[in-house]
Formats: sequence, C-alpha cells, structure tokens
Amino acid sequence: MPDSPARSRRRTFAAGTAFTAVAVLAAALLPGTVQPAEAAGRVTVESATGGATADPEFATTVTVTGSGFQSITGGFGGVYVLFGWVADGSSWRPSNGGQVGEDYRYVPDSESKDNQGFQRFVAFPGSETEDAANAVMAADGSWSVEMVVPGATFESQDRSGAVSSVDCLEVTCGIITIGAHGVKNANNETFTPLDFTTSTGSEPATDADDEKPAEGGSAATAARVGYTTTSAISGQALSFTGQGFEPGELIVATLDDGVSAVGPLTAGPSGEIAGVLPLPADLRDGTHLLTLTGAASGRVAESDVTVSADPAAIPSTTEPASAATWPYVVLGVSLLIALVLLLLSIGTSIRRGVRARAARRAEVTA
Repeated sequence: MPDSPARSRRRTFAAGTAFTAVAVLAAALLPGTVQPAEAAGRVTVESATGGATADPEFATTVTVTGSGFQSITGGFGGVYVLFGWVADGSSWRPSNGGQVGEDYRYVPDSESKDNQGFQRFVAFPGSETEDAANAVMAADGSWSVEMVVPGATFESQDRSGAVSSVDCLEVTCGIITIGAHGVKNANNETFTPLDFTTSTGSEPATDADDEKPAEGGSAATAARVGYTTTSAISGQALSFTGQGFEPGELIVATLDDGVSAVGPLTAGPSGEIAGVLPLPADLRDGTHLLTLTGAASGRVAESDVTVSADPAAIPSTTEPASAATWPYVVLGVSLLIALVLLLLSIGTSIRRGVRARAARRAEVTA
C-alpha cells in the first residue's frame, strides 16, 4: 500500500531532525570547538609602592582589578580575592583538587564585608549575596577591589586548624582568586605574584654637624607610618607602627593639630616603634593626618587615616519616640472609653426618666 503524502512528510521530517542532531553532535566533537579549561581571568595589581609590589614589613593597600572572568548573572558564589602562596604549576587550583594548607595558603580573615581587608568577596551580578560583597562583577567579567597585604610574613591555617608560617621573601606570594562559597570554577582561578621591596635610601653622614635638626629633614623620607588595621573608628583606638627612626630615640605621635597624641615612644634597635593612639569619640568623620616626629633626628613620618563613626554609638531615634508616645496613647484611649461610658450612662438615665413620666401619665389617665 503506498504511503500517504502526510505519512511521507512525517518520515522526511523525522529523518531531517535525526540528521540535524547527528550533525550538531559531530560539530561539537570536532577539534577546536571545545572550550579551553585554562583560566580566562586576568588580574592586575597597583599599590602605592608601584605596580604589583608591597612593603615587606608594613601593611600595604593595593588595588586589585580583574577582567575576563566568567560572570554568571544570578549565579551562586562569586570570587574570593586572597593574599597568599600557591604551589608551582596548576596543582594548587581547587578545580584540580588543590587543598588549602597544602597546595595553597592565604591570610585568614572574617567573611564579613567590613573585615580587616586581607580577603575580599566579589559577587556575581544579580546574586542574592550582592549586599555582603565588596564588589559586584560586571557582565563582561570585570571587577575591582581594594585589599591589604599585611607584609612578607603571615600565618595560615589548613582545614584541620593547624597553623603554618609563610615567608614571602623565601617563596613567591601574591593575589589569589578562587570560586567563592565552595564553588570550584577553573575559569576564575588565578595567581598574580607580588614583589616585596625594601627602602634603599642612603643614610646621612654621621658627623656631629649632621645631628642638627636642620639636617634631619633630608632623612624624613626614610621614616614611614604603617597601620595594623584598615579602618579607624572614633571613640576607639588606632594601632600604628613606624620605621626609619634612630635606635633608642623618642618619638611623639600626633593626630592633626593635636586632637589626640601619644608619646614619647622609644624606638627599637632597628629604629622601629609601635603604638596605640586613642581617638576622641567626637572626632569628625573623614581623613585625618597622623604625624610621627623623632626628637633626636628630627625625622618626620606622615600618613592619612580615614576615620568613621562607631555605628553602635549612633543613637536610635525610633525607640525613644515610641517610648515617649505610648503613655499618651493609653491616656487618650482611657479618656475615650470614659467618655463613651458617660454618654451611655446619660442615655440610660434619660430613657428611664421618659419611661417613668409615661407611666405616671398613664396612671393619672386611668
């Protein structure tokens, strides 16, 4: 029995569909059509010391910029930006089975948005965790964050909590990016080395005439200020360090024109100091100038510090308002109830009087 035109068309359509599926599968298996497994992300680092460099002894704030990362709109996870060390080759990558504490190590920090700055979180666009992120990745895979490199040495922990020390003057350290929240993504795993440099400025002559304060000004560039935290809160304390002073000399630390000060502090054998400066509770928000002054050498080190208000110290305007209002509300309701009861009582009395008069009139009539 010959096929009907409709049945013939159905067989032709089915054959065409099968051919198309086979062609697509074959094209996917051809060489050069598989997406590469190497990380596509690229990272650049800029710091005050120049390029991808950091101070080996003091904390350095760096700007880390990423491009070409895989951006997943509304996706879970994101990218962690860390400072640490990785093993040679690609074995350190979590997507290749790399384990923290063995194949890569980094400076630990809290996962909160306002942590110490050693760890940053970049969220995917449209992710539910955008509010907790330090930056949001653009659709083209670009992002930028500021973070802190604490120095050339740090301690890291593995999954069991065991602590190990890392010396970045002995091994290569740098900026690490990995998938956040346990998500392993080879496209977003990168390592960018950092170079730890030291100040090479020459010391002035040691003649007696060089001890004069006028001559000490030329050595001011050798004195530096460092911070042990990236944020300062009014009403709390600011921890700081200094370097480049004369061993054993006395140093005074002053904020602005004297709104707060501490000292004298005695420099250590390498000309280093460490101190804690109390910040007034009413200190204005914004940028302030911290100055370290050496009494013997006349050397001066200055650095800007950003101060913000303590959120816990900001008074709440909601609770006092409600606490002051509710007694009046209760009083008003009570007066309203009393008025209603009074009106009901008056109405009842009037009705009773009307009934009594009507009864008396009825008796008289009878």
